[in-house]
Amino acid sequence: MVAGRKTILVIDDEPQIRRVVQNALGDDSTRILEAATATAGLDLAAAEQPDLIVLDLGLPDGSGEEVCRQLRSWTQAPILVLSARHSDAEKVALFDAGGDDYVTKPFSPAELKARVRALLRRAKSTSPAGATTITREDLDIDLDKRTVKLGGSPVHLTPIEWELLVALATNPGRVMTHQQLFRAVWRGRDHGDAQQYLRVYVAHLRRKLEADPVHPRFIFTIPAVGYRFGP
Repeated sequence: MVAGRKTILVIDDEPQIRRVVQNALGDDSTRILEAATATAGLDLAAAEQPDLIVLDLGLPDGSGEEVCRQLRSWTQAPILVLSARHSDAEKVALFDAGGDDYVTKPFSPAELKARVRALLRRAKSTSPAGATTITREDLDIDLDKRTVKLGGSPVHLTPIEWELLVALATNPGRVMTHQQLFRAVWRGRDHGDAQQYLRVYVAHLRRKLEADPVHPRFIFTIPAVGYRFGP
């Protein structure tokens, strides 16, 4: 294998879609692997450890959502989902299952290529396992000392604000759904309006971290789904 060459796995039962993805993403620096079923896709992912996975939700032998959930249980490779479904509920379910991005069919090869580039870029910039500090622009988060500095100045956060920031910042570039964040921050609580709780505490965080909370640099709202920590 060529050094530095990326491997992308495409799991889709439609040959024409796999061909479009192959033509859009395949080049001298990228190796494209193909699987037409959920079973073959999981086996190939385990054997080849791809750098990114393109996953169709409608597979003949299983739910793409469940495949996504299984993949996320053992790989951190970005998962880009392809689907003809457009509802917010479908998108929330996808992100809850561990997907990183979502493209609806039909899609343009240029859009697909741009989304893949962005996911690979984010994956490269993600803090490695075991890292104790996270830095984004002038924001510094020390996970061991539980401290936050903005422009070198300490920022005081409440325990809930700290847990929320850590949940977002340790998953940079990944969309976190309201339920994912609710479970991460309010551990053990199985009741309450996750969206309302988060709206309040994200507003608090933005007032402390963003120069202009209306135009954030760090915490972005994904309408009807959740939030994302830059870039």
